[in-house]
This record gives sequence, C-alpha cells and structure tokens, in this order.
Amino acid sequence: MATVTEQPQRRAPRPRADAVRNRERIVSAAIELIVEHGTELPLDEVARRAGVGNATLYRNFKDRGELMRHVVLTVTDRISAHAEQGLAAEQAGEADAFGALRTFVHAAADERIGALCPILHATFEHDHPDLVAARGRLTVAVEALIARARATGQLRTDVGVGDLMVALSQLTRPLPGTGCMDFDRFVHRHLQLFLDGLMTPARSELPGEAATLEALRQE
Repeated sequence: MATVTEQPQRRAPRPRADAVRNRERIVSAAIELIVEHGTELPLDEVARRAGVGNATLYRNFKDRGELMRHVVLTVTDRISAHAEQGLAAEQAGEADAFGALRTFVHAAADERIGALCPILHATFEHDHPDLVAARGRLTVAVEALIARARATGQLRTDVGVGDLMVALSQLTRPLPGTGCMDFDRFVHRHLQLFLDGLMTPARSELPGEAATLEALRQE
C-alpha cells in the first residue's frame, strides 16, 4: 500500500523591512492628522505626510475603515505596553503604586492617546477580534494599576478606569480646527495637575459614579 508523503507546510513570507516601515509611517501620519483635524482626513494627505505614494497606502490599507482600525489597534497596544511596564516596575520595587500610575499617564500622552477619542465615532469594524483582544488587554492592565494605587491609600476611591481614560483623551488633543498646533507643550503640565487631583485625601466628592471603559463604549 502506497504511503502518502506529507507535504511540508509553506510559511507565509515575512514582510520586507521597508514595507513594515511604510506601514508604520502611514499609521503614524494618520494619528497625527486625526489629532490635528479629526477623522475626516483625506487619504492622499495621509500618504503625503507619511512620505509614500497613494498606491503604497492602498496596498497596505484597502480603505479608510481599515486604516482607522489599525490606528486604534496600534495606539491601544502601545498604551497597554506602558501600563504593563508600570506594573512590572511597581512589582519590582522600582516605583511606588501611584508613581507607576503617574508614569503610565505621561507615557500614554506621548503615544497620542487623544487620537482614539474622535476615532470611536468613525466607521470601521469596532468588534474586530484584534480590537476586542486589545481592549481587553488594556482594561486589565490599567485596572491593575488603579487597584494597586488604591490599595496603598494613595488614589481616591471614587475614580474608575473610564475616568482616567476620558481625562487622558481630552487633555492630550486640541480641538480640531482650532489651529492650536503648539498644544503639546502644555499637555504634561495639565496632566500633572489632573494627577494631583487623583491623590488622597480628596478635596471634594465627585458627582455621579466612577466611569468604566464598557460604559464609555456604550455612549
């Protein structure tokens, strides 16, 4: 009886380094333009700022929706990594719990987290499996940072993950169309004021309930 020779599986070719760089430049350019002007950005302007041709942009992202999804995924993954690094530093004794939270907030600002806010209302596949997994990773990491800061008595008890993310989003982007292009130099100063307001003892009682990320997505 003849035996069937099992064919070796062919691995998908790895993308070339220049192709990866082009993709990263396109996403970075889209983030900057969204922060400055909102989501209704011309794709040819994204290509121009990224330093690539329109054909290269469409070879990587078939339409605006796919580009928006990858922008959200990129920013979310980077912010999650900062939160996880903060947790690791706190657990290793390299920072106290509130210090780890503070470092995360400033790092998230540098990743242009404000770009996520207008994108939440853009048209793309919000429940794509990659995005669901990325949101879950971010929620777990930031909730752990907040829980550890609260357990030490440094963080007021009436603040939730959603409160933190709303403030981060609002404080890290200028209003589209205002021409406030020098906004970045104020961001870390205002974030520091915000963080001081999160510390105990609280000076006032906050109205309403602590916000969650799930509640924000339902708005």
